[in-house]
Amino acid sequence: MTSELKETFPGAAPGPAALAAKVRTMAPSMTRSMQRVAETVAGDPAACARLTVTGLAERTGTSEATVVRTSRLLGYPGYRDLRLALAGLAAQQASGAAPSVTADIAVDDPMADVVAKLAHDERQTLADTAAGLDTAQAEAAVGALAAARRIDVYGVGASGLVGQDLAQKLLRIGLVAHPHADPHLAVTNAVQLRSGDVAVAITHSGRTVDVIEPLRVAFERGATTIAITGRPDAEVSQYADHVLATQAARESELRPAAMSSRTSQLLVVDCLFIGVAQRTYETAQPALSASYEALVHRHSPRPRHL
Repeated sequence: MTSELKETFPGAAPGPAALAAKVRTMAPSMTRSMQRVAETVAGDPAACARLTVTGLAERTGTSEATVVRTSRLLGYPGYRDLRLALAGLAAQQASGAAPSVTADIAVDDPMADVVAKLAHDERQTLADTAAGLDTAQAEAAVGALAAARRIDVYGVGASGLVGQDLAQKLLRIGLVAHPHADPHLAVTNAVQLRSGDVAVAITHSGRTVDVIEPLRVAFERGATTIAITGRPDAEVSQYADHVLATQAARESELRPAAMSSRTSQLLVVDCLFIGVAQRTYETAQPALSASYEALVHRHSPRPRHL
């Protein structure tokens, strides 16, 4: 791969189960006319599946070109492919599958409702992420991590916490992994990377400069680069060899997107960790046992001295 900027990440066309999640994730960054198309197809897939491109343009008050552009932004080669996914989504809903609903939390909600709504959103986030994850990209990322000489992980804020979790997991199975939340240290370390190393960038928005910059440097140095992001069409993907898309529940006043985006990121991180542990089982299992034995005494109650 050259160091030239890549075009929008193509990815695999999302299946019916992932379409509604894709719309929720992408809609905030769309133009108003594209939002109308996306929200219409997600809200009434059965009716929209029967419409021609001209019919959907008329229903949403947009143009045929806008309908096609929206289809492509959602991950489909053309409107025909989107119609097939809509038909599949309509069939799932007709079979009694639970609708994709985000339950907003009100200021006066009792704790029981808060717990129920948060649990609902967390389940939806995990289901959406699993449905939309490109397993071919995940397999490729696992292969690169398992064979890496060194792994750098970049993330700030909530994504920085996820980066620490990934690095800690990889360290426990014997890999050399370092999390970097300080943007200056991240770039300083990225300069040292080369072919055979791996750099992982974690950013929900896909536009966090402090994460993109070290990934760009690592990319230009020849390291294999991985992006975990909720916006596969954003700038971070231009410097990523492998892109893993996450999902998040719709942001509300009392529940910032960072909360559900972190849940989604942690699922992807766990998938990567398990994949790497499987690939490196002969060395990972002894390393994991050794780390457990080294720390077990710290989790045991100390005897009291009378």
